[in-house]
Amino acid sequence: MESNDIRQLQPTAVWQNFYNLCQVPHPSGKRKEVGEFVMNFGKALGLETLQDETGNVLIRKPASPGMEDHDGVILQAHLDMVPQKNNDTVFDFETDAIRAYIDGEWVTADGTTLGADNGIGVAAAMAVLADKSLKHPPLEAFFTVDEETGMFGAFGLQPNFLQGKILLNMDSEDEGELYIGCAGGVDGNITFRYFETEVPEGDVAVKITLTGLNGGHSGLNINLQRANANKLIFRFLKEAVSNYEARLASVDGGNMRNAIPREAVAVVTVPAEGLEDLMDLVHDYETLFLTEYAGVEKTLSFTAEQVALPSGLIPEEVQDDLINAITACPNGMMRYIQDMPDVVETSTNLSIVKSDGEQIYVATLTRSSVESRKEELASMIESVFTMAGAKVEFSGSYPGWQPNLQSRILNTMSKVYQDMYGVTPKIMTVHAGLECGILGRNYPEMDMISFGPTMRFPHSPDEKVNIPTVAKFWDFLVATLAAL
Repeated sequence: MESNDIRQLQPTAVWQNFYNLCQVPHPSGKRKEVGEFVMNFGKALGLETLQDETGNVLIRKPASPGMEDHDGVILQAHLDMVPQKNNDTVFDFETDAIRAYIDGEWVTADGTTLGADNGIGVAAAMAVLADKSLKHPPLEAFFTVDEETGMFGAFGLQPNFLQGKILLNMDSEDEGELYIGCAGGVDGNITFRYFETEVPEGDVAVKITLTGLNGGHSGLNINLQRANANKLIFRFLKEAVSNYEARLASVDGGNMRNAIPREAVAVVTVPAEGLEDLMDLVHDYETLFLTEYAGVEKTLSFTAEQVALPSGLIPEEVQDDLINAITACPNGMMRYIQDMPDVVETSTNLSIVKSDGEQIYVATLTRSSVESRKEELASMIESVFTMAGAKVEFSGSYPGWQPNLQSRILNTMSKVYQDMYGVTPKIMTVHAGLECGILGRNYPEMDMISFGPTMRFPHSPDEKVNIPTVAKFWDFLVATLAAL
């Protein structure tokens, strides 16, 4: 056995399934191949296997002997993963297999996101379906699509597709914690339209590149004070434009709405005689950023290089409005829950800023466990960009999941965990968009809970999953099914 062969880890069935999933490209939006992967898995087991119009897959397994009259249980996980890679990693998420390997007590990937979010949940559900020795009620494994880009699978779920009364969402990221609530969210979609203008005679072009940030999950990691690449590069651009006669030709920052942007690139022009001063300003800002984020962003790199002149520039008035709006746009953690001071209540992520020669697209994701505060923060963002002359639209609004401390599944799983490990699991809510809130709209009587193994740095190339906790997660899942 090679030391990096994840297929040999325990529990073998879970890790083998996860390895197989890693061989199937499954970034958000690429539904067909991964859908066929789990459909073929269910059919090969001789189990009832269905796919709805959205692309969600449902596999039903009859109860083990003696548990036929128990309430049905749904094992739920999402099939897609966030595609993020380091700038020096050669990798195509549309075609390449994830290169997962063992690093001490963790499994991680070579320069890319791992997809343990939510691939471990998918793999565990598959292992339950295939294991004929387990004791369990009637089971449904429900695999949703495109959770990471807007929870489209959950939104597309129709009433009566599911039969179970209890739902185990396996998309949480700290072993020993049971999640009974989550934040709601709303997507901001902002556009500036423009016609390019000519480059001033005598100007030279400079490419400004910001890389090496940690990034991470825009909900789970939003309170870690990590830098947002879009905010930083526009902070620089404001001074470059105001004091160094710079003009903005293009910008490309961030690529996933629910990931804190790790990289940003801008092309500017300046009078040739001001080139050296601009280069010095870039160096000064790199020093400033490294000082401000010391201990947080240790690998931050902010560089400049002269490049060929662009075909045109963003008009000066649009450029100025964009820079001012990005500078003013709220970003990051806004409030903690008053009664749970370690849990974020409200936040927003300035996810994407991208120009294409005709328009500039800006994307935000606002989250809150309080609907009115989500709406208030979205309104603030709308006001900032409307005053800057942009078109602002909101979409994909989804509700939070309200905690139910009287939940039957919560009581059962708390007791099972206490009996197994001698400690009481932590009862938590999470500042992230679990699908439970959306699923509960069509199935309001469904009893739901979320749990999983320990993961760190999801939605970034540093993503990793803790090996011992995968075994504990599996054992706890098996014991829970037997107790229901």
